[in-house]
Amino acid sequence: MNRPYIFCHMMTSIDGKIMGNYMRTPEGNAAGSVFYDIAFGKKPYYRHQGWLSGRVTTDDNFTFYKKPKLDENAPAVPDGDYAAEKTGMYYVSVDPSGKLGWTNNKLTYVDTTAHVIEVLTGKAGNAYKAFLRNLGISYIIAGEEQLDYERAVEKLKELFGIETLMLGGGGVLNWSFIQAGLCDELSLVIAAAADGSDETPALFSTRGGFTQDKAVSFRLRDAQIKDGGSVWLRYLIDNAEKGE
Repeated sequence: MNRPYIFCHMMTSIDGKIMGNYMRTPEGNAAGSVFYDIAFGKKPYYRHQGWLSGRVTTDDNFTFYKKPKLDENAPAVPDGDYAAEKTGMYYVSVDPSGKLGWTNNKLTYVDTTAHVIEVLTGKAGNAYKAFLRNLGISYIIAGEEQLDYERAVEKLKELFGIETLMLGGGGVLNWSFIQAGLCDELSLVIAAAADGSDETPALFSTRGGFTQDKAVSFRLRDAQIKDGGSVWLRYLIDNAEKGE
């Protein structure tokens, strides 16, 4: 398979949560800075051309649950994918049915600016695709009723030249990629904090009908102590396809 090298880069609490009140502690703030510097800082460890997240993660951090302004009478858009722009950094959002309410074709995460790419399926309607085109937002179609993860990552490399891709949550998306053998490496920053919440999402999560709780093995590649008592762990994933 001709796809990018994919690493999952996440920050969690000691009890494995990717969100929550622990992030507001001094230790959580320190771990957040470590997380950012590894992938986005002035001297990042990873040299990737984009990062990919799910719809809920995108709404939580960038679109804030706004509704898209759709024109149901918009003229029919051309079939297939839409590459509005080619640049050095992309934010890729998995949004199968087309629900995110974007207002711009770029976003800024701390001091990193990225062009937005939507990953859609055949369930996304003409009005939503016209909405994206009017904003200059790129999109790819990967699957009809269900998302075809393999085709999605192939298109990201073919159309946008993404050689290395960061996978950045949520937990269902992370596990879906690992179950599909499409994640090569796990980069995990663990904050020296926890809040005990049973309502916040974990690093990995199954979803009925799509993924299973079949165990996956990880091989430790490196472990480092970082600021604020955090640790940075890097694992290789035994079931990854390695692009074969």
